[in-house]
Amino acid sequence: MHTIALQLAPVLAAEKSKVPFYIAGGVLVAWALIVSLGLGLRKPDFPGSLAGQRAVMGISVVLVLAAVTTAVATSSVPAKSSTTPTQTQELPPVPVVSAPVPASSSSTTSEATATTGTPAPASSPAAGKAGSSLTLAADPAGALAYNTKELSAKAGTVTITMTNMSPLEHNVTVAEGTKVLGATPTFKGGSMKLTLKLKPGKYVFYCSVPGHRQAGMEGTLNVS
Repeated sequence: MHTIALQLAPVLAAEKSKVPFYIAGGVLVAWALIVSLGLGLRKPDFPGSLAGQRAVMGISVVLVLAAVTTAVATSSVPAKSSTTPTQTQELPPVPVVSAPVPASSSSTTSEATATTGTPAPASSPAAGKAGSSLTLAADPAGALAYNTKELSAKAGTVTITMTNMSPLEHNVTVAEGTKVLGATPTFKGGSMKLTLKLKPGKYVFYCSVPGHRQAGMEGTLNVS
């Protein structure tokens, strides 16, 4: 018995080990079988005397309490997570810009960028290696018209900044004859830029919203 106790000691001492519960439960089951089948069936007068009845009841109560106690003591408790929450780095919002209408000519490229601001009057092209920069604005009162009917630029990179503070949506589209070279997205309440590479010639700019060009939103772009 001493050797068995030494062998079981590390197991019983283990944190939340189920062995004590199994032992107590097994002894309780064995006791129940002995009392009911072993002694109860073979000896009709078992337990006989009052002292025997008390002994059987006392042993049964002790075994039941032992089984319940070990069951509670060895019940599993969820371990607290030792991992620390991963810190996430908040990234700044990525601006979403509508894509411009792609150029249909190999000699032209277009680029549209959303900005904000107030309408600016038409200006003459800025000469230099940076290219020509033009400004265009829709009527802020809501009339179907631009603030100019004619723009001029030098051949090469031409940037048109269109401002639309009108309650209606507009755009600026540049074409050579019936061939569309580029356009800004249709928008309102800000500005859009359209960048093209143009050869010398005469081009037309207009608003492609249905009915707007027919109502007068068009003009001539002269490139020299």
